[in-house]
Amino acid sequence: MKKLILTAAILGLSAGVAAAETVRMGTEGAYPPYNYIDDNGQVAGFERELGDKLCEMEGLTCTWVTNDWDSIIPNLLSGNYDTIIAGMSITEEREKSIDFTQAYYPPAASAYMSMDPNADLKGGVIAAQTGTIQAAHVAESGATLAEYATLDDTIAAVKNGEADAVFADKDALAPFAGTDGMEFVGDDVPLGKGIGIGLRKSDTALKDKFNDAISKMKADGSLNEMIKKYFGDDALTFN
Repeated sequence: MKKLILTAAILGLSAGVAAAETVRMGTEGAYPPYNYIDDNGQVAGFERELGDKLCEMEGLTCTWVTNDWDSIIPNLLSGNYDTIIAGMSITEEREKSIDFTQAYYPPAASAYMSMDPNADLKGGVIAAQTGTIQAAHVAESGATLAEYATLDDTIAAVKNGEADAVFADKDALAPFAGTDGMEFVGDDVPLGKGIGIGLRKSDTALKDKFNDAISKMKADGSLNEMIKKYFGDDALTFN
């Protein structure tokens, strides 16, 4: 009888392990403090910690995959990973092709940064990362849009004179303020509906799991604590 009980317990444990779902978390790895590659070559940052926590709460096994920003949605749709957790704002245009969880970061301000306090933000050359809501905004603003693959490239474009200013998430630009004469200029611009996890429209069960975990973290205050850890005490948080 003891042997039968032990065998049943082992089978039950094996079934539980087999039932654990592996989720491939897709990110850029080049947008600190949201996500970046650390000195050990691993994905790190706010979204790495958050993603691991959400998976833990829902009994999921997370693995991390990096992908260039300009092809991050096509490669989600192609099945190269299961989520996008990469500082991606929820927009109506993106919702035409993919689905999103509820926001895990509130609608954040976008901002301009330049070496020239009098930079022409309406008629000059403005650098922005390809495929972002900031690039779309610049294209509609009357300024000349200069698109670059990464945030670092947009900063370099301003510093070497290719662009008059850069337009990006204010939180992402903040670490560059005060370096080589780079400073915020002009007014902040609110864009998007907040930042959420992108998923294929067919993955409704996975969306529900992440929404459940995000809701719990909002309710107990742990999501706000994590936001402040990476973005400071003055960061936008959830009420």
